[in-house]
This record gives sequence, C-alpha cells and structure tokens, in this order.
Amino acid sequence: MSIGRIIQGPDCVAEGAAWLAARDDRMAAALVQTGPLPLRLKPDGFAQLLSAIVSQQVSVASATAIWGRMKDAGLIGPRKIMWASDEDLRAVGLSRQKIRYARALCSARINYRALREMPTPDVIATLTEVPGIGVWTAEIYAMFSLGRADVFAPGDLALQEAARLLFDLPERPRDRDLRAMAEDWRPWRSVAARLLWAYYRVAKDREGIR
Repeated sequence: MSIGRIIQGPDCVAEGAAWLAARDDRMAAALVQTGPLPLRLKPDGFAQLLSAIVSQQVSVASATAIWGRMKDAGLIGPRKIMWASDEDLRAVGLSRQKIRYARALCSARINYRALREMPTPDVIATLTEVPGIGVWTAEIYAMFSLGRADVFAPGDLALQEAARLLFDLPERPRDRDLRAMAEDWRPWRSVAARLLWAYYRVAKDREGIR
C-alpha cells in the first residue's frame, strides 16, 4: 500500500484546494470566504505526540503554559521523562493520568522515522496502541506531522460543525457519517479538513457560534 501524496508546501495545499473547488460548488464557495488555506505542517517525533497528550482536555492557554514549563525543565524527551519522578512531572502541571500516558509513550519505543514510510492506516494503528493516543490524535499527527494529503479526522467537532453549516445539514454529522462524506474528497481529504476548519472560523466569527 502506497503512502500517497505528501504535502510539502503551500503549492500542494493550493493544488488540493483548487481540485476540491472544481469538484464541489460548496467547497468553492467556502474557499472564496476563507482565502488561501494554511499549510499547518509540524515536526514529527516524540515531542509532537507528547505535546498532543499534554493538550488533552485542557484549554489552549493551559496547554501552552504546561508545555512551556516542560520545555524550561527539559522534560520533552523520552529519556528525561523516564528519569523524572512523578513529583517532577506534577510540578510542571501534568496530571497523574497524563504522567502515565507520557511514560507509556516513552515505553512504546515508536520508530518515528519508520512511520514516515508507513501507509496511513498502519501509522494510525501503531499510534493508537499507546495509551492516551486516540484515533483523532493519530489522524492529526498523520495529517500535519507526516504531511499526508489524504487523511481526515471525522471525530473533530469543528469539522462536524463546519460540514453542518456548509452543506446545510439538519444536525452535526456523526463520526461515521462525516467519514463517509469525506470519501468524495479523496485524494485531498487533508486539504478538505483545512478548508472546513478555515470555514468554521469564518462562520464562527460571522454567526457567533459557541
């Protein structure tokens, strides 16, 4: 199984956006409102997944503050996490559950270089074996840290709400329904996600979505 297209720069995102706009009038209308879509590529590796664990179930501001304290303390690598005491990790703001997840990520000994060459379903299967990493986190990692052009995250509430608004649906589509909708956006589902997130922000500003 091929890993498919890799998004490497803004031109790739623009190509995908043009493809989606040509295929779907509503996507085209959304793109007019959003303007050019962001690249949003991030590094891959241990620290990116650890940061995702830190961000779970807390506000963006809290996650940023905790991650800043972890960086200041040098606690963003697997060896440092394993050598640190629970008290050290609690001192930077990690809960007992997140300490367990962070240590599980260290113990998993994931070959991050090998993930770059794995088909996306195998990437997601590998990552979700680690306690604290769910399907959404694995899909986001494949999308933004590995640059996969054809990944979607249908469990994302903002994507669900954006799809409801853009396609005039009576309610937010459930995970499996949005996953089915996204089949029409292959092989650029990651760009479709970028477009829906951007559209969500536009619609939220316009209509005051909570």
